[in-house]
Amino acid sequence: MAGFTVAVLVKNQFGVLNRVTSMFRRRRFNISYLTVSETESPEYSRITVGSSGSDTEKRQLFDQLYKLPDVCSIKELHDDDSVSYELLLIKVKNDPETRSDVKDAAEAFRAKTVDYTRESVIMQITGSTQRIDAFIDIMRDFTILEICRTGVVSLERGSSTIRKTELEL
Repeated sequence: MAGFTVAVLVKNQFGVLNRVTSMFRRRRFNISYLTVSETESPEYSRITVGSSGSDTEKRQLFDQLYKLPDVCSIKELHDDDSVSYELLLIKVKNDPETRSDVKDAAEAFRAKTVDYTRESVIMQITGSTQRIDAFIDIMRDFTILEICRTGVVSLERGSSTIRKTELEL
């Protein structure tokens, strides 16, 4: 089954997120990541969901999503025609023996230190899911205390917007 990212433009109303995610659940799609935010207009929210499934299953899911009254538009986003980023906050133990190695790894990945105490360091890194995964993998050599990831946010390149795709798919 191939992974996919879909952006869903919805009316910014109570319960819409539950209705959209319930559609994924009913169709037996596991959600890999999910981000939700208000758009440039407070009337709408944008839900970005990562999942996987066959083309037929995906088409059925999209058809069912379009039947929800609060769904305005759906757009599948592909790596070759969109810009996608994720944010990671990672807290590692601030151990004098490994401090310089942690700092070197952070510099190599251009991670930004956003909090520093005697006990821990919190770093922020943005980038592709693969870049985030690689940084976490390097940090596993040290003592990771906590991780928080946003999930992927993605916009299509060029002048096309999700609002212009209401009749497309």
